[in-house]
Amino acid sequence: MTKSAWLFLCLTIAAGILGLGTRSEDGQTTAYVAAGVFASLLLLTLIVGRRIKFDPVLR
Repeated sequence: MTKSAWLFLCLTIAAGILGLGTRSEDGQTTAYVAAGVFASLLLLTLIVGRRIKFDPVLR
């Protein structure tokens, strides 16, 4: 994986753990939204880095 993919993976995990450890509703919501954003950026960097192959031909 690329360095940016590792960064987004670490940020996703950290935001998820922060969301589990936070007691306030606003803090949990913010952490989970951040985790979702970081996870989508991780997926985007994996696709751009060609670690996930997209084959539009259905066999």
